[in-house]
Amino acid sequence: MKNLIIAIGMIATLASCTQTEKGTVIGAGTGALIGGVVSDSWGGAAIGAVAGGLMGNLIGRSQDRQGYCIYRDRYGRRYEARCQ
Repeated sequence: MKNLIIAIGMIATLASCTQTEKGTVIGAGTGALIGGVVSDSWGGAAIGAVAGGLMGNLIGRSQDRQGYCIYRDRYGRRYEARCQ
């Protein structure tokens, strides 16, 4: 029962996060788990958490602006607008 309450609390906290924040948390958790299992040390878990958090953040950022494309105007300046 205690594990269920903890799991519901963790899911509830992620529900109000943006895609970038969710990606960072999920990536850091997964990276820590894999790093800890592979290296069998706290240091490996920490390195895995940092690497996973960075990758999760990048993936989350890519999901924030779905449906937008980057265009260039006639002067070469870049801008974002809805994809056509």
